[in-house]
Amino acid sequence: MQTTFGTGQPGRENADLAFTDPLTGLGNHRRFFDKVDRLISDRADDPAPFTVGILDLDGFKPINDLFGHKAGDDILIQVAMRLRASMDGYSTVCRIGADEFAFLYPMVFSEEQAAEKSRMLIEILSAPYDVGERTARLSASVGCSLFYSGDETTEILINKAETALYHAKRSGRGRVVVYTREMEDAAKRVTRIEQALRRAVSAGEVEPHFQPIVALNSRRTIGFETLARWTDRDLGMVPPSVFIPIAEERGIIGPLSQLVLRKATEAARNWPKDLFLSFNLSPSQLVDQNTGLHILAILDRTGFDPRRLEIEITETGLMTDPASAEKIVEDLRRVGIRVSLDDFGTGQSSLGRLREFHFDKLKIDRAFVSSILDDRPSEHIIRAILAMCEGLGMDVVAEGIEEEAQADRLVQFGCAGGQGYLFGKPVDADATLGYLRDSYRGALRAKAI
Repeated sequence: MQTTFGTGQPGRENADLAFTDPLTGLGNHRRFFDKVDRLISDRADDPAPFTVGILDLDGFKPINDLFGHKAGDDILIQVAMRLRASMDGYSTVCRIGADEFAFLYPMVFSEEQAAEKSRMLIEILSAPYDVGERTARLSASVGCSLFYSGDETTEILINKAETALYHAKRSGRGRVVVYTREMEDAAKRVTRIEQALRRAVSAGEVEPHFQPIVALNSRRTIGFETLARWTDRDLGMVPPSVFIPIAEERGIIGPLSQLVLRKATEAARNWPKDLFLSFNLSPSQLVDQNTGLHILAILDRTGFDPRRLEIEITETGLMTDPASAEKIVEDLRRVGIRVSLDDFGTGQSSLGRLREFHFDKLKIDRAFVSSILDDRPSEHIIRAILAMCEGLGMDVVAEGIEEEAQADRLVQFGCAGGQGYLFGKPVDADATLGYLRDSYRGALRAKAI
């Protein structure tokens, strides 16, 4: 008597399904790990090099949002077809995340070869994609790692490739980075800083410093910008250019920002009432609908007048999620908080943003101010910005002023506000109070004369 019981056919089908990405038909992360595990095992006695890579689509989420999820799925299927067609008989490509693919090149033995192959994949993916009657374009970033030693596991290789991908994404779109030992050291340092920063925020050890903003005609101080400063007991002074991006990437920026704003408003409430406080919001805070509530709660707790607060946001922050940013800006302006567009001229679609959002103030980026004396294009750009702001009824502050001649030229052009080392470096709350007392005494002496 014959029976099909025990033939294993249904089991094999289920196993295939468990190792297959249902959308693209490629292998999934389990398939990829299995392939790399087998290759490491095969080369245990003679560990000849091979390459593992991770490819991430740049800007896929905005395309998904613009065209819809169905179109996004169609694009992913087209990406998978192109990647599969580019593989030789030895190589494998799998889909391991929403818009992330992994590839295995058993016959790629050098970093140069790995980079060359990866650039070829990016080129293949750069051709237009059909989305109904329209087309879309994508770029991709790639991180690679090479197997050299039998001590390396699949997990180690993929972690190294992910570290390389992280560096590729940070350096711009369409980049390839092959893992190096220096990256591992840098990644360990980032993790060390992250852990120390979490502890510092929890313990309230990050402090606000304040840089004066002046009326250029009279040099009278009209407000201060808040800047975060952190000195760790083990790491020493950590520059904001280092810890702010880490706070952004590791999800610490919200608690950090709330700590600094609370301390800043506690200090500023004792200043003369005609002085405003300027405070920066990060891009990630502009996609969190609780941001406005957190700010208002802090102002209520510290007793700081919302009408004396200015929030600075960048074009980059606006572009991450314009609808979310617009709602947060509206919530803040409703209670009297003023909103400034920071670093104007260095982002994208600046004029479009000015039409879509209502800003009270615009800050001219230091890149233009630093070259105003010897670069005619910078001079013309600043003049154009000032004329535009006058027409829009917006205040203007020029950042990065370090020389008297720069300040004089800006006054000549009609710029009302200025900020920079010429007027004062960022200092802590106590030193700021001392600065204000000295300014007050100076004003009294000037009146007496």
